[in-house]
Amino acid sequence: MRRPADDTQLFISFSPNSFSESKDHLLNVVKQISSLMTSNLLCLNPLKTEFTLIGLREQLKKIPDPSISLKLDSTLTHTFTPTSPVRNLGVIFDQNLSFYDHITHLSRACFMHIRDLQRIRPMLDLKTPSTIATSIVHAKLDYCNSLLLNTDITHISRLQAIQTALARAVTKTPKHHHIITVLKKLCWLKIPERIEYKAVSHTYNTLQSSQPSYIRQLFTIQPPRSTRSSSALTLLRSSVTSSLNLLITL
Repeated sequence: MRRPADDTQLFISFSPNSFSESKDHLLNVVKQISSLMTSNLLCLNPLKTEFTLIGLREQLKKIPDPSISLKLDSTLTHTFTPTSPVRNLGVIFDQNLSFYDHITHLSRACFMHIRDLQRIRPMLDLKTPSTIATSIVHAKLDYCNSLLLNTDITHISRLQAIQTALARAVTKTPKHHHIITVLKKLCWLKIPERIEYKAVSHTYNTLQSSQPSYIRQLFTIQPPRSTRSSSALTLLRSSVTSSLNLLITL
C-alpha cells in the first residue's frame, strides 16, 4: 500500500491464472481500509475509486472478466471495470506501459510552451530563453523520465522532436540546419542520454544509501575479479519475469 499526497494506492503482482485469488486478497484490504475510515468518521468514495490492470496484451487476454465488485456495506455493491489510461503522480499509465498517452500529453504541453517562447524570443537575449527552456520545458521532459528507459524508440523520437524544436526556438536556428551542434552549444544532453543519466543517478544513489530498500534489493553486485578493472562495480543483470499488476486507487 502506498500513500501519496491525495489518495491511497494498492498494488499487487500476479499471474493470469491467479487473478481471482489476487483480486479477493486486494478487495479484502480495501474493505479493511473502508472499515478503518468509517470508524474515524470518514467515507470511502466509490465514485473516486478506480483500478487498472497492467501487463502484456497476451496476459490480459487470459482474463475473461476483469471487472471487480466491491461491497462496502450490506445493501450496496459497486462494480468497477479496468480504467486505462490512469494518472499517477503526474504520469499517465496505460495497461501495456507503452507510455503513448503520457508522451502525447507531454508533447501537447511542451509545444504550447515552445510556441509561447517563439513569440517573445525576438525581445530576449540568448541566456534568458535558455533559462526559460530549462526551467519549464526540460523540467517536464525530465520528470520521471527514468520510467521511459527501454521504451519504444518511436516514442523516444517524439520526445527528441520536442527538444529539437526547443533548441531551435532558443537559438533561432533554421529548420534546415543540423541540430547536433546546437545541442552541444547549449550543453544539452539528448533525450536518450538524459533518460540513461537519470536511471544511472538513481542506481548510484540507491547503492550508496541502500534506500529505498525495495529498489536496493533488486540490485545484485557481481563479485570482483582479479583484473586491472577489479575495482569497478558491476551489477548482474537479473532475469526478467513478466506478470500482471493490479492497481486500485482509492
